[in-house]
Parts: sequence; structure tokens; C-alpha cells
Amino acid sequence: MLQTASTAHLAIQGLTKRFGQLMAVDDLTFDLGEGEFVCLVGPSGCGKTTALRMIAGLEKATAGRVLNNGHDLTALAPAERGMGMVFQSYALFPNMTAAQNIAFALNRGAARSRVTELLELVDLGALARRRPHELSGGQQQRVAIARALAREPRFLLLDEPLSALDPQIRGRLRNELKLLQRRLGITTLMVTHDQAEALAIADRIAVMRAGQLLQIGSPKEIYQAPVDPFTGEFVGAMNLLPATVESAEAVLVLGKLRLPVRHNFTSGARVVVAVRPEFVELTSASLDAFNATIVAREFQGAFMRLSLSVEGFDRLLLADIGNAHVFADEGAQVTIRITPEHVRLFAAP
Repeated sequence: MLQTASTAHLAIQGLTKRFGQLMAVDDLTFDLGEGEFVCLVGPSGCGKTTALRMIAGLEKATAGRVLNNGHDLTALAPAERGMGMVFQSYALFPNMTAAQNIAFALNRGAARSRVTELLELVDLGALARRRPHELSGGQQQRVAIARALAREPRFLLLDEPLSALDPQIRGRLRNELKLLQRRLGITTLMVTHDQAEALAIADRIAVMRAGQLLQIGSPKEIYQAPVDPFTGEFVGAMNLLPATVESAEAVLVLGKLRLPVRHNFTSGARVVVAVRPEFVELTSASLDAFNATIVAREFQGAFMRLSLSVEGFDRLLLADIGNAHVFADEGAQVTIRITPEHVRLFAAP
């Protein structure tokens, strides 16, 4: 349902895109506040890049509107929307220097000092005369961002800007991107399939699946209180266990373990118990614990991720345990406990 008005800095209202019978984006609605950094995340093919292109005006929407402070931008050409776009490939001209790539985005007669200012802004002043093939992936990205900022847009749109970079430098560059965005105070919408990236830099995360928006909220909200099992699994690791409600304050997991969790389900209802790996603990034998076998161990630096086999459960259970507390090898039997206060329940599909 389209809203009739919005005072949000950038409002996406009922944005829809059909390609023949395919619904690529379905009634997408959310707002961005001025200076906010929002990440649009979801699996490949979920419609997030199509949504970004419609917001930028590069793709015509089947239905819906894009507004800036209540002013309808939907019918405007891309150059009239006040948006700077950085593409996944950066789209730099290979025969031009960094300075020339930036100058290309400026109106003729623009002061050379503006190019210098933008290069300094992204810490590339000393590399002005280098061509793209003479720059690292991170440096090319910064040239692309400087070019997108050349006309002083109100919004910055980023389509997977870190995906082409080597893994070892992505963490550093995403922090640089966040600091640059904070310094500029520019409202930013970034598309990414990397949930860790979104958790690290976004003010809010919007999760899409099959063209639809499932949830939007702060990284903490999305991580701690996902609205459904898909969101829980996509944004961070999540264990999903089939269970049956036993009473008002307990569910029966795997047919044996009673887990005292408050809920609104009726007795006998089939549910899914969702719990993050960090809330699956190694413990000594007790009434609320059960046995598991270590199938695999992955060293993650600050912790060890255990893949556990539990009788009666057809998926491996993940547990993140501090390295100092993991003494057992693969194949060993351990006793584990799920922390009830960190469990979320969903209706079984």
C-alpha cells in the first residue's frame, strides 16, 4: 500500500518491478533519514540491485514512488535526482587518469581545484595521474566514490562496492567507507550480499528475500530479534531446531530436552527453536543438557566453532566456544546446553 506523503529524507514507497511474469521487486517500502547509512541485504537474485537501480532512475519502476523530503523524484531522469552511484565494477575509464575520471563527472569549466579537493577527500592526492590499472582495487573504489561525489549529490548509492576486493583488505576499506560517509554526512544506501559487512557498517539493515522486504532495523535488532528463520540464518549463523510446545513455559526439543521458554503458542503446536551458536554451551551433565558428538572444529580466532551431531536431529548444531574451553577432538562425545533466555520461537512451516 503506497503512502500518500513522506517527510523522510529519502522515502521508498511501494516500489515494484516486474519483468514479464517475474516479480523482481514487490511493494518495497522503507525510509532513510538524513545522513543515515542503510544496507540493503539479501541472497543473489532477491531484487536488491534492481531496487537500487530503480531508486537511481536507471531502471523504470512498474509501480511505486521515490521521494526526497516529500518531493517526488520518480519521473525525473537519473541526473536530476541528486544521487551519486558507485557500481560494482566501478566503471572507471581505463584510458583516463584518476583525476580525469573524476573531472569527467563535472560540468565543463569546473575548477581544477574541485578535482584536487575530491582526490584529497579520498586520500588519493598523490595518485592523481595514475590510470585504473595502476591502482589497487581499494584505490579504484575510492576514485569511483570521488567521481560519484563530484556533483555534490544528496544521496550516495553503492552497489556491492567491496565485492571485487581481496578479503584481507575488505575489513579495512569498509571501515574507511564508513568513516568517509560519516565525515560527509551524506545519506547512503548500499547493496551487499555480505551480512558481516552490513552488521559492521550500517546504521540500519534492510533484509530482502524474493523481491520483498522482510525486516528493517539496527544491526543489533536484526541480529538479536530476527522476524523469521530466514532472516536469522542470513544475518549471522543461526541454529533452527524443530520442537513441540509442551506447556505455557516450555517446549520439547528433539523429543527429549525440555526448554523453559515463555511463548504465545498453544500446547501441542509445532515450532522452530532459533538460537545463535554462541548460546549453545558445553556443560556437565544436568537435567537441561543433552549429548552431542563433535563432527568438525573450525578455529575462528577468538573462539572455536563446533559442528555437532545430535541424535534425532537431521542438521548439524553449531556451537561457538571459547578456545580455552574446547579440549575434545573430532569424534568426541560432549554435553551441551542451550541458554533459554536467548531462544526465539517461530511457527513451524
